[in-house]
Amino acid sequence: MADRAFVDTNVLVYAADEDAGAKRDRARARVGQLVREGRAVVSTQVLQEFFVAATRKLGITADRAREYVEVLAQLDLVVVRPEHVLGAIDLHRLHTISFWDALIVRCASAAGCARVLSEDMNEGQVIDGVLIENPFARAGA
Repeated sequence: MADRAFVDTNVLVYAADEDAGAKRDRARARVGQLVREGRAVVSTQVLQEFFVAATRKLGITADRAREYVEVLAQLDLVVVRPEHVLGAIDLHRLHTISFWDALIVRCASAAGCARVLSEDMNEGQVIDGVLIENPFARAGA
């Protein structure tokens, strides 16, 4: 099976943002490909963050944002557990990254993902055995 990829909230927000132009197109293409191939992974943290960002930043109605979350919840889903939180604290301390980014990486690692797609972390960095990939870095977006 091809490597699984954890999709960070920011990539999903770009995919839903009608005003994001090239980033929206790139996010939709990458996420769509991962979904079609059965390789997309998210966590309960991502579902929560997406709802907040969609309603606050994008102005999407709560009803519509809920529909997005229902669809995202059908992907391979990591339910954040205490051991993920504790592991994220350790990654935060060891790698000097935000706790929330560390939790994304920890959940990706726990799910056996080879990479995290995120604009918020350092492209090319490997943390907890997971490669950080900025899906917009090579797209000129």
